[in-house]
Amino acid sequence: MNLLTDSPVLISLMATVASLPFFLFTLPAGILADKVNRRKFVCAINVGLAAMAAGLAMIGCLHLLNPYLILAGVFLLGVGFAFNAPAWTSIVSQVVSDGELPSAATLSGLQLNISGIIGPLLGGFLIPLAGANLVFAINAFCFLFVVLAIGRWKQPVEPTKVPSENFFKSFGTVIRYVRYVPRFQVVLARNFLFAFFISVIPALMPAVGLKVLHLSASQLGLLFTSMGAGSVIGAVFAISWLRARFSPDSVTLSANFLIVLTYVLMAFVRQAELFFVVAAVAGVGWTLSASELWVAAQRAMPSWALGRVNAAVIMLSQGAIMLGSVIWGSAAAIMGPSSTLFAAAVLFVIGLVSSRRLSINFAGNPEERASGVLSIAEDPRAPTSTALTALFPS
Repeated sequence: MNLLTDSPVLISLMATVASLPFFLFTLPAGILADKVNRRKFVCAINVGLAAMAAGLAMIGCLHLLNPYLILAGVFLLGVGFAFNAPAWTSIVSQVVSDGELPSAATLSGLQLNISGIIGPLLGGFLIPLAGANLVFAINAFCFLFVVLAIGRWKQPVEPTKVPSENFFKSFGTVIRYVRYVPRFQVVLARNFLFAFFISVIPALMPAVGLKVLHLSASQLGLLFTSMGAGSVIGAVFAISWLRARFSPDSVTLSANFLIVLTYVLMAFVRQAELFFVVAAVAGVGWTLSASELWVAAQRAMPSWALGRVNAAVIMLSQGAIMLGSVIWGSAAAIMGPSSTLFAAAVLFVIGLVSSRRLSINFAGNPEERASGVLSIAEDPRAPTSTALTALFPS
């Protein structure tokens, strides 16, 4: 985009049009993921993503690319990712047992972080040599490899435990589930808190790197790479040891306080090499906290509603990140990046102390609890307190 236009508005719109589809389409995508064969659904989405990437490559080869076509392509790719996210997350829960969920979360986060390190490095190497069109073409082939891989998975056939619903009634099911299941309310609250404060990193890291540390563009890329490397280290060496000895609440709280510490250090550290180390530590805390919250979310969901309930978590988290980015970015414009980082650290501590009673040490069968949601919540005469008492007796 920066090669085609000097407009800061068009360049900044890249992030907006990439995130917007998650607000518009994630919940409908989650409902579809619960109603159709998830394997075929994910395959179809990735075929569409491959076609979009190939289309961008062809348009680029014909020298027809312009900023508006790029924005449209980014939006359509975002639509594909928004439809893919709930189904893909639900598939992970179907592939592994409950006892394997923590390891699956770690592995999923690990491959994401590794790809986040390798992808930008390959892109930075290939674009100067062969141009962006080749990168688009390679991206299309990568989507097709996903289709081949997921096509070999046989989705298990599970007995239906709830009555069939039409598409629009399924929206009401999500609302009832949020209203009547306290453990899911805890999941949403904890995810919102974490996403809101972790948005400090994408909102302020570029400003600190470029304006405070005076890094070059390539050094800024290395800064984010170091954070990804820290995530990999946390996933490989720390998380299994911590899970074997501490509860999910303890692991998450420790990881969040580690993030708070990195925010304070980022506010005061002015040596680039040391700042890279701090960013790596932030990556460790991010991975530990995010993986525990993901496992807690899966354990709070029944299998028949994995898609739509995962979609609700994704939408809330994306909303918190966008809201946080606006707030932290605006604060940085007024107070400066360093003061904003320190203020975010203080507010994060206050949030953690205030939410200490929201435990994610879940136990029990979400299928039985969630089945009661439909029978109780569909009775309009049943008040909320009655539903909660029936579902979660003391």
